[in-house]
Amino acid sequence: MNKEPSKNASLKTRLFAFLLDYLLIILYGVLVIGTVSVFFRPLMTSLFTESVVTAQLTGFLMMTLPVSLYFIIGECSKRQGTWGKQKVGIRVVDRQGNRIGFVRSVLRTGVKFLPWELAHFGVYRLMLPTILSDSTVLIILTSVNVAILIYVLMPLTNPSRKSVYDFVAGTEVVRS
Repeated sequence: MNKEPSKNASLKTRLFAFLLDYLLIILYGVLVIGTVSVFFRPLMTSLFTESVVTAQLTGFLMMTLPVSLYFIIGECSKRQGTWGKQKVGIRVVDRQGNRIGFVRSVLRTGVKFLPWELAHFGVYRLMLPTILSDSTVLIILTSVNVAILIYVLMPLTNPSRKSVYDFVAGTEVVRS
């Protein structure tokens, strides 16, 4: 079903939707991660202190994966957006204005959260022993900051307010 593309969502609207979603992410972090950390403290301490690989994998499974699935499933669903996007009346579509599929949603979300995961990668390697030199880790973390700057500036440089992940995935965020 090919729909006429709607007007692109403003940057302000997109940011507000993300802030609403971020409130859910914080709530998830406090409830789930906080509860697990309290009741399974010795296990959690060992998972985050003994091996950089184990710390990375644990962080990914406990935080990045669930948050990513929230965005992936929400944006390729019939609702075409997360709870935050729905609340502000915007949705994610492909270039033709249609609902995006699962693969496109995975790509969009993966690119969106790549700097977040690379930041975790770098921080874990600063905290725990690793084969990477400190200068290599600092280069990675500096690259993350540059990427974040590009992610923030990109919507300001194009009339459709697309971010890096929208260009990569061939998506747009439009008013419902």
